[in-house]
Amino acid sequence: MQQLDQLTRDAVALAGGGSAESEAARQMQICNACRYCESFCAVFPAMTRRLEFGIGDVHYLANLCHNCGACLHACQYAPPHEFAVNVPRAMAQVRVKTYEEFAWPAAFAGAYRRNGLAVSTAVALGLALFLAMAIAMSGSLIREPLAGNFYAIFPHNLMAAMFGAVFLFAVLALGIGATRFWRGQTAPVDRDLAKGSVAEAARNVLTLKYLDGGHGDGCNDANDRFTLWRRRMHHFTFYGFMLCFAATSVATIYHYVFGWHAPYDIVSLPVLLGTAGGVGLLIGPAGLFWLNIRRHPLHGDPQQRPMDLGFIGLLFFTSLTGLALLAFRDTSAMPLLLALHLGVVLALFALLPYGKFAHAVYRTAALLKYAIERRQPNRLQLSSD
Repeated sequence: MQQLDQLTRDAVALAGGGSAESEAARQMQICNACRYCESFCAVFPAMTRRLEFGIGDVHYLANLCHNCGACLHACQYAPPHEFAVNVPRAMAQVRVKTYEEFAWPAAFAGAYRRNGLAVSTAVALGLALFLAMAIAMSGSLIREPLAGNFYAIFPHNLMAAMFGAVFLFAVLALGIGATRFWRGQTAPVDRDLAKGSVAEAARNVLTLKYLDGGHGDGCNDANDRFTLWRRRMHHFTFYGFMLCFAATSVATIYHYVFGWHAPYDIVSLPVLLGTAGGVGLLIGPAGLFWLNIRRHPLHGDPQQRPMDLGFIGLLFFTSLTGLALLAFRDTSAMPLLLALHLGVVLALFALLPYGKFAHAVYRTAALLKYAIERRQPNRLQLSSD
């Protein structure tokens, strides 16, 4: 124990400079000396493969962290101990720095700090107002029922061009950021191992494996009690989003391949998929909002809460306005509801690369690297005894 205490005291002086990365490296040195959490989530097995933590290593470990909070409540060196080990907060502070550092275009990097609930709401309402004014100038916001024909308000080609351009920009920006992150890792990646690791990484992403705390009991949210609610709400959100994307994809195939044009019947595949996805995007974000505002104050970085809530809010209102539009598409309120829904969706896509959604892309890359590492021998061969 005396040797461990000396190692951890020495670690306090390591990786100076006062940056988020140096603080995370300091804490990893302490954790590497302790090893109590070695059997926890993927961060700690990955940590044990290293004796030193460069910038690339810290970026990798930070995005591998799912902020479940389990290690904080298990740690004997957590605040108020003088070592002040708080891995969830240290990793959260590094994560947002990776989003900013690898953002494209670089001029938009500051949006991660400003993209809160107020900004998201303002952008969505601003775009909705612009679209409502465009509708009003071409006729009236309140019209005779149009049998759910959205294209009588905005032509199909106009909507496809508008949303396609914004969506493709978001994909490009996130793709460039993820590529920069991958190239910034300190160790080269064996491509042969990468091919065999994709399935494992995909499985971990799709099941949100490490939101179980690494032991299957779940995360620590408001206190040290384990709960799986955060994982469940993420599943509602993730698969709700994917079902909505599937609905849009099927509708695109209907339109361009089969020549079947909207509006579609209430029991058609695009409507059924969109409705199921919309329900998921109501339940999931509402649950995540509730869990977020009740989280333990030492979990994560409080300065990032506005960014988290902004993304959650956009997802929730995308679903709410979409379901309202579906329910009232055959009424005179359809044009106004259409403007509101399209405004929220445009805001979601436009802010996608510069908000909380970025964590999904970087975490997927980190999980892929972890799957590759697991297939390589641990050259350190250190014991936790």
